[in-house]
Amino acid sequence: MHRLTFWGTVLAVLVLYTGVSPAADPAFDCAKAESSAEELICANDDLAKLDRTLADVYGEAVKAIGTFADKDTALKEFKAYQRGWIKGRDECWKADNELDCIKSEYEYRIAEITAKYGLIEGQKPVFYMCNDNPADEIVATYFPTTPPSARLERGDSTEIVVEGPTGSGARYQGNFGIVFWIKGDEAMVEWPQGTSFDCKVRS
Repeated sequence: MHRLTFWGTVLAVLVLYTGVSPAADPAFDCAKAESSAEELICANDDLAKLDRTLADVYGEAVKAIGTFADKDTALKEFKAYQRGWIKGRDECWKADNELDCIKSEYEYRIAEITAKYGLIEGQKPVFYMCNDNPADEIVATYFPTTPPSARLERGDSTEIVVEGPTGSGARYQGNFGIVFWIKGDEAMVEWPQGTSFDCKVRS
């Protein structure tokens, strides 16, 4: 029997009878791990799987960006943002629980990219009338990511928010301090640049 085939058979039998599967590998080379975050990812199967999932989602987003009219600029910005995200992930060593921090960073980023580029089908858009002003209408498209996410459109602006912990309702947060807090058919919105809205689902 060919040596590789032999060891492949042994591995398959091991998984079948012991339930033990090979350790997950992240998308990067663990031999070149530089930060404590990367070392922890290489040592933890759950984090390694999240890293590989992010790599897959990242690749799908790059494909989507390739269809944009301004694809070169959009791709440059996307890659720059990802580099910034990696730096932020590596700052998790400052957190009380580095592992939980890294996990949260990955889950947020995966949900954010998925919603921004529509990599999965979103729910039917919900239209919110805000401050009783039609010009301030916000259209929310929710995505069944983990954690849940939403794409918010207001005029020519689009923001991505991801659900975080809250005592009641569903509280979504995004970049630049944006908050989208929904309770039933009502929503409280903190838009970038300090603009606040009280919104209600349009009937």
